[in-house]
Amino acid sequence: MTPEQMSGVLSSVAALLGAVLWPVLVLVLVIMFKSEFRKLLKSDDVTFKAAGLEASFQRKQVEAAVALGAATAKQAAGLTPEAATSPARVADALAQALPDERTQKHLEGSVVLWVDDRPENNVYERQALEALEVRIDLAESTDQALALLRQQSYDLIISDMGRPPDRRAGYTLLDKLRASGNQTPFLIYAGSRLAEHIQEARDHGALGATNRPQELILMVVGTLSSRPAER
Repeated sequence: MTPEQMSGVLSSVAALLGAVLWPVLVLVLVIMFKSEFRKLLKSDDVTFKAAGLEASFQRKQVEAAVALGAATAKQAAGLTPEAATSPARVADALAQALPDERTQKHLEGSVVLWVDDRPENNVYERQALEALEVRIDLAESTDQALALLRQQSYDLIISDMGRPPDRRAGYTLLDKLRASGNQTPFLIYAGSRLAEHIQEARDHGALGATNRPQELILMVVGTLSSRPAER
């Protein structure tokens, strides 16, 4: 699809949906036409105009939307039709998760430690954060995470739950940190977001727990954007 054809698609659909859904529409189309949008990204800022409407995005925001959309699609592929989130709700969640320009500036330079023995499971989520200029260090075990934490401080830690042979490795790491006085914000990104599991994570000292990419990014952005300017 050429840039001219892309503009035609945007114009036609925007005319049907109107101004209220325009920002969400752009995010959905970014995900649908990933390769075509990448051809348009020759500058740091991208502006779309259609049907008297205009929306501007920084390159990093578009790339983050693409990665987050891919993460959402990957998750949805493993769900039953009854459990899958509707496209409209996905688009709305994406629009909420991506930071505005002011918040984006505050994210730059932040450093996250991501602990997961299978990092290939969250490639897209990490790409979304990296597109927003968040640096991510990876650890595949509790011991490796503790070693990294002895070397430097982090603005946030994201951890899965089970890492063989410890089925509650996320809590094992969190409990060790809190017992040592380390109060780095901590999120559990695992297979459940049941109310009891979220409460259990908070009882251990985490900010919360989720298994949804959009909610994770929203929580990460909220946490990092509230950090002090100087660590």
